[in-house]
Amino acid sequence: MTSHAPGPLRGCVQAPGDKSISHRALMFGLLAAGETRITGLLEGEDVMRTAAAIRSLGGAAARLGPGEWRVDGVGVGGVRPPEDVLYMGNSGTSARLLMGLVAGHPVTATFSGDASLSRRPMARVVEPLRRMGAQFVGREGDRLPLTLTGADPVMPISYSLPVASAQIKSAILLAGLNSRGETTVIEPEPTRDHTEIMLRHMGAAITTEDMPGGGRRIRLQGQPELRATDFQVSGDPSSAAFVLVAALITPGSRVSVCNVGVNPLRTGLLDCLREMGADLSLENIRVQGGEPTADIFVSASALRGISPPPSRAPAMIDEYPILAIAAACAEGRTELRGLAELRVKESDRLL
Repeated sequence: MTSHAPGPLRGCVQAPGDKSISHRALMFGLLAAGETRITGLLEGEDVMRTAAAIRSLGGAAARLGPGEWRVDGVGVGGVRPPEDVLYMGNSGTSARLLMGLVAGHPVTATFSGDASLSRRPMARVVEPLRRMGAQFVGREGDRLPLTLTGADPVMPISYSLPVASAQIKSAILLAGLNSRGETTVIEPEPTRDHTEIMLRHMGAAITTEDMPGGGRRIRLQGQPELRATDFQVSGDPSSAAFVLVAALITPGSRVSVCNVGVNPLRTGLLDCLREMGADLSLENIRVQGGEPTADIFVSASALRGISPPPSRAPAMIDEYPILAIAAACAEGRTELRGLAELRVKESDRLL
């Protein structure tokens, strides 16, 4: 076997649809009154678990073509009890967000997952949902499978997240949609805000407020009528990251990744790469479905080690493995801190 050094990377790559936004577009389509059209939906296994659950909860989710979907919603308060177990596969996002959605309705559903997801902790999402009136029966440690009976009525709460988590924040907001009152979530550091953007786009009364010390307060008024709308899903920055770093560390490379979401709460990796000396630029910046979107151009660069602040972790929690590749090819030492959440993903990403 003979190994040859790779040649330079050239060309334009279309990023696949953002997974976080794809999950949420389906869920909010269910909770809207009317027909929601989605383009650019990521059709990977995790998102398809969410689509199947939407159907089980009373919605109609139909594929019209590659990445093109139509969801006929039931409205806030209209979710129906599923006839079968809601199987989440390996999708923690599906499990946690859908628990919030179901917790806000007077229905009972059982959530299960594969062996990996069944080992992952759910206590952090179960605890605030219990405060809102939901009931849970399941294994020790609140691990899947779990049977959830939604609150009736839903109690609006003010909840301070012990750890910054967009999934837990979103689950609480989803449950709070069907409450009679104001639900407040306080996060120690801002996390990806796709849920807040979508809710605002669909007519919900939701506000965000930056707090002293770097935290953020989100307030949501319950029982809105979410208006059905069209979503164009931007490309996933987590997927784009692999192409960007490959080009940076391959001499002579020049590539662009088109239609990438550049929400400031998702661009921690881009900030790090710039600090490392990357020749990287954003062009054709626009807003797509409420989300900042751009084409990213990058050229091979001599990288140097950095020590990004732990406060940046929520904006790049899925990109640390590829950042480690860039760091291995950089001159000097790179020190990464604030990585505890990586140990409770679908696998221990620090191993």
